[in-house]
Amino acid sequence: MTRSEESETFEVRRFGSGVVILLAGASLGLSALLITVRQGVTEWPFAVTFGLLVAIGEVVQFNVDRTRNRAPIATSAALAYAMLRGPSLDVPPDVAQVITVVGIGTMIGIVPRAIAGLRWDAVVSCRRVLSVACAAAVFSAIVSSADGWNGSWQHSLPIVAAMLASVLTAGLVDAVVGAGQATEQVNRPFPSALRDELVVMGQIGMAMGIGGVLLAAGTSIIGLWAPPLVVVPLLLTQFAFRRFASAQRTYRATMRAMARSTEIAGFSSPGQNARTAGLAVAIGNDLGLKPDRIEALEYAALLSGVGQLALADPSPGGASLLRTRAERQQAAEIGASVIERSGVLDHVAEIVRHSNDPYRQGRANNSQIPVESGIVNVALAYEQLVGEGSGQSPDKAMESIGLGIGAEYDPVVVESLRRVVGRGFRF
Repeated sequence: MTRSEESETFEVRRFGSGVVILLAGASLGLSALLITVRQGVTEWPFAVTFGLLVAIGEVVQFNVDRTRNRAPIATSAALAYAMLRGPSLDVPPDVAQVITVVGIGTMIGIVPRAIAGLRWDAVVSCRRVLSVACAAAVFSAIVSSADGWNGSWQHSLPIVAAMLASVLTAGLVDAVVGAGQATEQVNRPFPSALRDELVVMGQIGMAMGIGGVLLAAGTSIIGLWAPPLVVVPLLLTQFAFRRFASAQRTYRATMRAMARSTEIAGFSSPGQNARTAGLAVAIGNDLGLKPDRIEALEYAALLSGVGQLALADPSPGGASLLRTRAERQQAAEIGASVIERSGVLDHVAEIVRHSNDPYRQGRANNSQIPVESGIVNVALAYEQLVGEGSGQSPDKAMESIGLGIGAEYDPVVVESLRRVVGRGFRF
């Protein structure tokens, strides 16, 4: 996370898709509210209970994968309210009432986070409302308001199937929208972005969806006694996720602190490792690498200069390209050995080990060498040509790097760098 991202508490994406999502959510919510006001709210106790659950879920949302906040309780409660059918309700909520309750609950939950200065994203919250609206529409189209649980499995099976179809619809809609946003925001190829969103949906989204199914089924049968029974396990699960997210943030902070050791010792210029990592991640996104490989690439770029600490003297201005090939490869090998001693970063160590290998003598003849090594090599070269105090323009730097295509640098990576720079990437 960059410094500007850490300082932002009210985060509205300044991209076209974000504006479209907000406008679509606002229009849908306003229309649903007008319809609900005109028709009247049915089953007030259920509407208030699930509205409060959504609000509480929004308040305790968290970030677990560095892409966007997750609100499992809010998502499960919203999906459950959309799928209520059974003896506990005389009149189940229609689609307009579902959208109204979920939308109001979402806005109520956002207010405490805004007051407390906690990070929140209006676009992500709006996406949840839109996906739940799609789920409600699908469920209402399959199961009529007169249908409900009567105790027989023959009658219950179609309702459960409709619930699963609704959950899947919500997940797919959110995945497609999320992939479109990732393509626009970080320039990931849409197929790769959609693949990553579907993986997250399978890992986290379906767990929230199944929680919604259990909450809907329980509430439909035994009434408002069900939410406490289902929400308590969700709270415990969320607590575990938050602990995991906290550990991940600490891990990233440790990596950045280690990277700064070369800057403090004068072996790299101030901010050089962070700039190299930022560019490497941009190239990795452009090439459609998976999130776990992007993370390893970022760590490798941050730690690529650690091995220089074993050399006698720092390079002038931290320009490691001024060293001989033997010195650079020696530093890469030492850095990889240091990283391997952690016992958990072997994949990062392998990237660093080959980060100074010439393409013609390395990856061109050995497909086992990760492409991430070539990305770090190119990103570091570009940073040292364009970074603070270097003085070269992006065009001049690209010309210099272009002279090494096929010999020093991976042609695929250089072409990706050209696209990244052409889209306006700047340090």
